Amino acid sequence: MSTGNHCEIERKYLIRYPDTVKLCETPGCEIWEITQIYLKDGENGQTRRIRKMLVNGEWKYFRTFKQRLSSLSCIEDEGEITAEDYERYSRERDLRRLPINKTRYRVPYQGHILEFDVYPFWQDRAILEIELENEMEEADIPADVQIIRDVTGEKAYKNKQLAIRVPMEDI
Repeated sequence: MSTGNHCEIERKYLIRYPDTVKLCETPGCEIWEITQIYLKDGENGQTRRIRKMLVNGEWKYFRTFKQRLSSLSCIEDEGEITAEDYERYSRERDLRRLPINKTRYRVPYQGHILEFDVYPFWQDRAILEIELENEMEEADIPADVQIIRDVTGEKAYKNKQLAIRVPMEDI
């Protein structure tokens, strides 16, 4: 997780539910339990969220503000906050959106970190995210990951939208 103000370039894939035991056994794997709450949008459609994360038995809190540049890129301002700040920000919650709970498996691969997001509302699919150096870079994904399709530009698969409605189409 990057902190501070930076440009995030990311591809997102809908995948078949991963073998989480195998992911855990991968050297360098980190497991994050995340609760993500969306706040009311900021200026110029800025997406605002807060996260509570359990990492290695310790609770951490973050706030993130994103301004979309393209389907792949956004300017992201992210930083760690206190539990008190988290509670204060939570009063600005967008009441149309439910909190998102997910388990994130962060796995090093070919110089990148693959982030497998497993949600409690899906038993047959998950989301894989990979941050890239630039928009032209190809994402290198292990052959055993069963990609259903690239959903990078699909609004329905953004967490902000999952907080309103979960796609349940046949895969």
